[in-house]
Amino acid sequence: MKRRILFAGLAVGACLGVAGCSSTVDGLAGPVSAAGPSSAAAADGSGEGGRVNASLESMLLTPTDFPAPYQAIVLPPQAVSQAAADLDGIPPGAKVDPPGCKPPTQDYGPDGTAMIVGTDNANRSTISVELMRSDLSLDKRIGEIERCLEVTTTKDGATAVVKTEILPPPPLNADRTFAMRQTVTSGQGAGKVTQSMLTLVAQVKDVRVSATYMSFGDGKPDTAVLDQVFTEAVQRVNAA
Repeated sequence: MKRRILFAGLAVGACLGVAGCSSTVDGLAGPVSAAGPSSAAAADGSGEGGRVNASLESMLLTPTDFPAPYQAIVLPPQAVSQAAADLDGIPPGAKVDPPGCKPPTQDYGPDGTAMIVGTDNANRSTISVELMRSDLSLDKRIGEIERCLEVTTTKDGATAVVKTEILPPPPLNADRTFAMRQTVTSGQGAGKVTQSMLTLVAQVKDVRVSATYMSFGDGKPDTAVLDQVFTEAVQRVNAA
């Protein structure tokens, strides 16, 4: 099953041609360390709460916030749901094993989710920044992920395996932070495809900020730019 990069195509009108590609993700974004949750919140996430009154659109990064060679675009509302699903690694409507490992329901409306995606055509990779309002504490979401570190998905006869590795949380000024490395593997033999992702997450009141580096190539993740845009994204929400 070919993994889709719809949002990358929207960003620059480029085809990433994923068939037959595979990769593993090495390295970690600069701010990630063995430090625990940000001091802004207790370890159980009890520091979360309240609402950021600014609109998600007003807090989202702009294309000029992405350095070269990334060409970035703010996704239109009709593209957000598909792009977010691609980052989850579990297609909408897919069957999952173990049961109960589907991502939580998400509001893809303008006040629910906003996304910007930067594409590096030379390395066939993207960095996506997502702002999402969520009443689910980040600690609870982490607990869900920890119970689903290996998930098999099936949709339209195609099967994929999603593997997740929990990483040390980035020490940023946020109520709670989290990081993970994921691979989504589908197909066999010459048709095997591996989508690799490195994701940094922060919770600021009711807004969840995530930045994901995704690649189908065989290069290492661009942790410098991932760190840069993630840090700026969190700062924007903190300042709102």
